[in-house]
Amino acid sequence: MLVDPPIDKLVETVGNKYALVGVLSKRARTLMDKRHDYIEHENLNPISLAAKEIADGKVEAVEEA
Repeated sequence: MLVDPPIDKLVETVGNKYALVGVLSKRARTLMDKRHDYIEHENLNPISLAAKEIADGKVEAVEEA
């Protein structure tokens, strides 16, 4: 369960919960593909890392046309 950062804060950052799911899953997949060694070494969950990046403003949701 995602506790830190709070889900409410993430929803406010992204706009709505459906967009949040899309952004989190896409970023987590990217992290697993590109930085798999870092995630294993630090013993991090890709979803938690992606959520922290969104909360810190390192990752932004972009609306696709």
